[in-house]
Amino acid sequence: MTDTTDQKRPLKKLGPNYDDCVLKHLKQAISDYLQWMKSVGYVRKTRQSYQAQLNQFVFFNKNTTISWEKLFTSDCLEAFKRITEQSALTAINGLVRYLFSQGKIPQPLVNRPPPIDLPKIYEDYLSYQQTHRQATARLISSIKRVLVAFDQYLQTHKIDLGSLKIEQVDAFAAKFFAPFAAASCRIYRCRLRGFLKYLYHERNIIKRDLAPLVVGRREYAQAKPPKFLRPQEIRKLFAGLTIGSASDIRTYALVQLAYTMGLRPKEISQISFDDISFSTQQLKVTERKGTNPVELPVPEHTVKAIAAYVIGARPESEHRRVFLTMLPPFRPMSPNGVGYHITKAMRKVGLSSTAYWLRHTYAQNLLEAGSSIFEIKEMLGHDKIESTKLYLHVHIKLMRKVLFDETF
Repeated sequence: MTDTTDQKRPLKKLGPNYDDCVLKHLKQAISDYLQWMKSVGYVRKTRQSYQAQLNQFVFFNKNTTISWEKLFTSDCLEAFKRITEQSALTAINGLVRYLFSQGKIPQPLVNRPPPIDLPKIYEDYLSYQQTHRQATARLISSIKRVLVAFDQYLQTHKIDLGSLKIEQVDAFAAKFFAPFAAASCRIYRCRLRGFLKYLYHERNIIKRDLAPLVVGRREYAQAKPPKFLRPQEIRKLFAGLTIGSASDIRTYALVQLAYTMGLRPKEISQISFDDISFSTQQLKVTERKGTNPVELPVPEHTVKAIAAYVIGARPESEHRRVFLTMLPPFRPMSPNGVGYHITKAMRKVGLSSTAYWLRHTYAQNLLEAGSSIFEIKEMLGHDKIESTKLYLHVHIKLMRKVLFDETF
């Protein structure tokens, strides 16, 4: 989009008729924003939906004396939500981002609660999760919630982390988990175990690995199926893939990369045109777990799937990332987006599996082809051989034949 001088011009200082000026500037800002939405390809239905909420926001401000500086604060927006009984502020948030990009407000949203600073050992663990476990922002937020409560508990009871005992961990867990449902407790218990493992195995801060001792009430359920796809399931998956739309062509390429190369959703989302060579059929995977970049050969049918997407389905964009969203404004796909579309393709043909099952299947295929565990470790991008062993707990065709009566 080509910005006009009027759009880039900062707001003038408001005069005596302050409220009228705020309202006038707000209406103009909304008009500019809706015009921008049209210019970048938002469909008419979406623009109309946004305009309805933005009109409500104008009416809300018409009956208040809120200054421009406080118009887009969290307090103001929360008041608007309460009065209008809005469940979400999609249009308002979009307007805020637009005004910030145009330099008309100082920051996207003010009056956010300040971030909580944790002692260095906790921050080191969060960094470890991001670097070695490729933890998403959502997962980091979940882990941090437990760590903040754990640190506060230890400080309140004057417990030194180095002399931590399981009785103290249990006492914290009993108090912290009390208000949560069983499913939430399982998740938070896992977060706590991960931190305790880190303290023992990576930092040697505690004298005993307390993680296995953090257990909940025994629950009985049906055994989970092996987390890999068997040959007939792979055939079923690919038979169900179509190329009838741009989104279908993109999904076909995503599934090919996950199955034939064992790439994680994050690694797929990070692929740029600088990483892939169509002529030599090579792919540089730089954003790997444990910072282990590698250059991998790409099977011919996978190269063709990517090329078909780039030529016939990829939206026009200046982004260098290969895989983009299909709705404007076009931007690189997120790891969650990649995983979602692969999983959706599996569910479409009746497979209750996820994108990571293809990675497990890839590891099994390498093992059955005669690759050593050390070679598989490099192909998967693991920094520790123990991580690779976890992927190979489901074994080879002979065991499948015995257990599942499969023939090949």
